[in-house]
Amino acid sequence: MSKKEDIIASFDPNGPGVSGQLFGLPFDYESADLIIIPVPWEVTVSYTAGTADGPQAILDASTQVDLFLKDVPDAWKMGIHMLPIDKELIKENKKYRDLAYKYISWLENNEEEWITDELKIIPNAVNEMAEKLNIYVRSQASKIHNQGKMVALLGGDHSTPLGIINAMADEYPDMGILQIDAHADLREAYENFTYSHASIMFNALKNKKISKLVQVGIRDYCDEEMQYITNSKGRVKTFFDSDIKAQQFEGTPWAKICDLIINELPKHVYISFDIDGLDPKLCPNTGTPVPGGFEFNEVVYLVKKVVESGRTIVSFDLNEVAPGETEWDANVGARLLYHLSTLMGVSQGKLTFKP
Repeated sequence: MSKKEDIIASFDPNGPGVSGQLFGLPFDYESADLIIIPVPWEVTVSYTAGTADGPQAILDASTQVDLFLKDVPDAWKMGIHMLPIDKELIKENKKYRDLAYKYISWLENNEEEWITDELKIIPNAVNEMAEKLNIYVRSQASKIHNQGKMVALLGGDHSTPLGIINAMADEYPDMGILQIDAHADLREAYENFTYSHASIMFNALKNKKISKLVQVGIRDYCDEEMQYITNSKGRVKTFFDSDIKAQQFEGTPWAKICDLIINELPKHVYISFDIDGLDPKLCPNTGTPVPGGFEFNEVVYLVKKVVESGRTIVSFDLNEVAPGETEWDANVGARLLYHLSTLMGVSQGKLTFKP
């Protein structure tokens, strides 16, 4: 038997699992089909901090996730492994977060008539470090993908996946993005930070290989972003939360709305999942919670329908999970991560739905 077959044969999925491993699974880098890149980064958060603690919190909470899924009973056998959380990156995040916080505080205090030399250099310093992070993530994602493995990213704030998005666009030039989010994230250099969490989709769409951005659940956005959507000539299709809810109130089933969403997607789909796309009761400690949003099973159903349509999920990210004082947010995030991982595996032929 192969190493992976030996691991599967000797592991009891009904037991307590392997301590310190994502979902308690026994797989290492070599034996796993899916590798998760953790990115504990939240330098440009503009409201509430805490998302840099998301990867560790989800790792800790994941051991409580039961591995059996009714539709994909062998889900755990695919093998999921998360890379070690980079302690040096945690230090860099704190250093540059402190700098960015000083600059954001200055902006919010409406004191633009004066600025110190120290404040002047902060945006460039933060932008340069964020660029290095993007290059690192892109390199890691490309390396993992080129080794024949699936790859995904766990943030951190929503600025973190730019590198992996660009890496996947290199491999799938017709790729589209399915963004589940409360925010449009189409601001240009929000608060003078090029790689702001509020600018991730603006930055992603600079890559001409990305054919389409389909946004779902958007309910907090500015005039600049609305103009971007309007002027995109169809490259950005936004399903606003208020419109979705109105359709549901008037009797349109969620299944029909999902069909409309999926019809806008190309063959190859990258999923960018900001947890604030959910109802905030499911993620109360996320950086910028907004009333409205989806129930957990609604978004799982949507992603499953994407897979059933014959489209391929080429990669995904899950971000903006902030643990707060309890494990609730991380608990929800861990279960989302397991479903996203499994459904990507089904779409790539690593797993199959039970008839």
